[in-house]
Amino acid sequence: MTTTITRTDALKDLEVEVGVLIRRVRRVIGERARAVHPDLLPSSYLMLSHVHDHGPLRASAMCAVFEIDKGAISRQVQHLIDLGLVDRAPDPEDGRATLLSVSEEGVRRLETVAEERRELLAERLEDWPVEELQEFAVSLRRYNDALGIPADR
Repeated sequence: MTTTITRTDALKDLEVEVGVLIRRVRRVIGERARAVHPDLLPSSYLMLSHVHDHGPLRASAMCAVFEIDKGAISRQVQHLIDLGLVDRAPDPEDGRATLLSVSEEGVRRLETVAEERRELLAERLEDWPVEELQEFAVSLRRYNDALGIPADR
């Protein structure tokens, strides 16, 4: 007996799996934050990663990315500076502004955590053929693009 799955059922299944993924990602972000520095907040970890991938940049540039106000960004940036993970330097194009970049210590810690993460993924997904991994990445990209989620690629 064959069961026909409706589009509505498939969309419900997708919602369930995306919910599981979101909960897992939240947990993993907390773990990564603590691995970088025991006092690093998960939200600050995300900002640190963004500065690492897109910096040097002004703190104000992160307001749109994280959809939070300048005050909250300033507090998170100060937290990162206090932990020695981010450096602040004058913006050569505008003496009134400053640019944020990940400190050498921050880069070292982020790279260590990233390497550990890749090793864990390789171990957990060792039975997935390369083609399946690539197809999954392509499907996730299509999903994100379809929902209009800004990508920081």
